[in-house]
Amino acid sequence: MDLSVVIPCYNEQESLRETHKRVKTACEAAPVNSYEIIFINDGSRDDTAWIMDELHTQDKNTVIVDLSRNYGHQIALSAGLQQAQGDYIFVIDADLQDPPELLTSMLERARMPDGPDVVYGQREKRKGETAFKLFTSRAFYKVLSWLSDIPIPEDVGDFRLMKRRVLDAFLAMPEHQRFIRGMIAWIGFKQEAFLYTRDPRFAGVTKYPFHKLLQFALDAISGFSIKPLRVSILFAMIGIAIACLMALVAVWAHFADRSSTVDGWASLACLISFFASMQLICLGVIGEYVGRTYMEVKNRPLYVLNKVLRH
Repeated sequence: MDLSVVIPCYNEQESLRETHKRVKTACEAAPVNSYEIIFINDGSRDDTAWIMDELHTQDKNTVIVDLSRNYGHQIALSAGLQQAQGDYIFVIDADLQDPPELLTSMLERARMPDGPDVVYGQREKRKGETAFKLFTSRAFYKVLSWLSDIPIPEDVGDFRLMKRRVLDAFLAMPEHQRFIRGMIAWIGFKQEAFLYTRDPRFAGVTKYPFHKLLQFALDAISGFSIKPLRVSILFAMIGIAIACLMALVAVWAHFADRSSTVDGWASLACLISFFASMQLICLGVIGEYVGRTYMEVKNRPLYVLNKVLRH
């Protein structure tokens, strides 16, 4: 098998047929002899599963991976990658914000002499997205870049083409809390950016509301850096230094003017509240890492399959 196209789907009934049409056209135009289009149903509640079965019946190159429930985008994508048999793997979402027509250009770059093992799409422009989404996205990548122990490219999603040896290395990573673009960056090998303009969604609404984006950001940061734990230690050291300084000032004031009364209760209360809040933040950071460890040591499978349909 020359090429596997992996497409995770959750409630994508409005765009699924168009996605299949455009991806199939892109595969037919690409310089490959054989290909497969893998759709993953991540516990959709609309007619996505029914449409997938229809596409599988009509197209011998279509593979259906049906999960037992909704596990989330990153786990669904992992399930599809597990089923991929191609020498090259092309990852794209079903909303058509990332143009499947770029497949040939990305494949040609990967096949160049000394070509990269990963060609990742880097958004040069983003159409149809709100100012809030653009701001939070940029802020996320800036914070992640500062905290991460490995370089993770900015404004890059899961849209990419990679060679088989990269996928094999990825499949050997068993962790449950997944940030796939970071995991692939951690693997190494030669990786290059492919600049493109991201389109608006073809249909439907985003499947990443704010609370899911926040959880995604926490998974990314805690999965690729222990700097938040070190920042907690820094906060503690600053707090100790301030406490020692205040103790010295209090001792000096006591001996300098024994008749002085104790005042400044408001500032004292503010300081106590501030440091108590810092302690709660630090406990929250520690709890996030402990929680991740707990999820990993349970050693449950990443997902449960309902069925896999191949021709």
